[in-house]
Amino acid sequence: MTDWAAPQLLVDGKLVAASDGSTYPILNPATGLEIGHAPDATAEDVDAAIAAARRTFDESSWSTDLAFRVHCLRQLHEALVDHGESMRALTTAEAGAPAFLTAGPQYDVPVESLRWFADLAESYAWETDLGIASPMGIPTRRTIRREAVGVVAAITPWNFPNQINLAKVGPALAAGNTVVLKPAPDTPWVACELGRIAAEHTDLPPGVLNVVSPRSNQVASVLATDPRVDLVSFTGSTGTGRSVMAAAAPTLKKVFLELGGKSAAIVLDDADLAAAVGTAAFSVCVHAGQGCALTTRLLVPRERYDEAVQVAAATMESIGTGDPTDPGTVCGPVISEAQRDRISAYLDLARQEGGTFATGGGIDTDREGGWWIRPTVVTGLTNESRVAREEIFGPVLVVLPHDGDDDAVRIANDSDFGLSGSVDSGDRERARAVAARIRTGTIAVNGGVWFAADAPFGGYKQSGVGREMGVLGFEEYLETKLVAEGA
Repeated sequence: MTDWAAPQLLVDGKLVAASDGSTYPILNPATGLEIGHAPDATAEDVDAAIAAARRTFDESSWSTDLAFRVHCLRQLHEALVDHGESMRALTTAEAGAPAFLTAGPQYDVPVESLRWFADLAESYAWETDLGIASPMGIPTRRTIRREAVGVVAAITPWNFPNQINLAKVGPALAAGNTVVLKPAPDTPWVACELGRIAAEHTDLPPGVLNVVSPRSNQVASVLATDPRVDLVSFTGSTGTGRSVMAAAAPTLKKVFLELGGKSAAIVLDDADLAAAVGTAAFSVCVHAGQGCALTTRLLVPRERYDEAVQVAAATMESIGTGDPTDPGTVCGPVISEAQRDRISAYLDLARQEGGTFATGGGIDTDREGGWWIRPTVVTGLTNESRVAREEIFGPVLVVLPHDGDDDAVRIANDSDFGLSGSVDSGDRERARAVAARIRTGTIAVNGGVWFAADAPFGGYKQSGVGREMGVLGFEEYLETKLVAEGA
């Protein structure tokens, strides 16, 4: 095992233990064994982090010194590249992320995004001249200025911890904000390592970036209610997102929410069915299906339903589950015993609702230790079933029949969510026409990839509010000021 530094909080520039010395265990989801202990931040620790972020924003030049901010971001990017081998291994050990993913969205890609945000901050139009006008007969020069929001509370989940930590911290810092980062208690270590690397290898001033890792939601909830916090940026479940929005309402904070999904992969009748279905089945196995934007509903032509089920089942059976440290593993463990049991309960529900399993359908009992679910294809359900409508967050694919383009669009849009999706067709214009009718924040056409630092990500309906990444994601962390000067 790599010799990782013990996790510590980062509060006001100092790496510290929890103020009362308490910790909680960090478990490897592939083995169920302890690999370390995280500092269990107290209410006093969270208060100190917020106070440091507030003071630094209000009293230092951080929000106005663009060149220095860019310098610090470039330092952080370089330091994370230098620590890449250790961080990739830690991500696999703590999150159960397959090793191959750490060369992509689990580590390397989000680290590179820091450079993109630094470049964007340098080239961004911070001021826009509206020219001179004479409202009410008074000659006035109008200038639009974009300024940092203030103190940002970044609350992140466990499934892609580095990606989501950096997708919040990067643009927030580039925009001139100060940040309190609160990771999920299942994956606190990579966030604490981010804090340590920032403290030891960059010139970030004390209070600009703070990292706290309370296990208790009650302790963490102050981030959404404290009036010193100006914006809450949250990624997680839709249910928790509602609670965050409600908690932030009394102080009218800005809120960014990236929430759940139950996205549809639509295969039209002129598509290469084997290729499209195989891709959909493969994607649901990646990281054991623990991705909000994965297409977990597969919509196929009714007349080719049985064929599609066979392809999906064969694909998932060939993938199986595997040790996440093995470079060839696609589907590793799920994050925790609680998550495994939650998925298992949904599989029981599928049976109760009249569904059957073309493959999988339960816990992988061939593996000792850790928490494993066999990749599963569910058949025989309608889009009205709970299993087809609710986010399961496991390697579970529900196959549904459709009766043509209009019916496929109807089924895809018949959802509380609107995060992602895909359309495959032999006719590009036909695929584009269907994609244009799907109410989601992202949509892939004929195998296109939408994930990139410069591309905004987010959802319609109950999949969230706002966008992450891209220029739009950067602007979530800005306020708009109009300066009207007598000419």
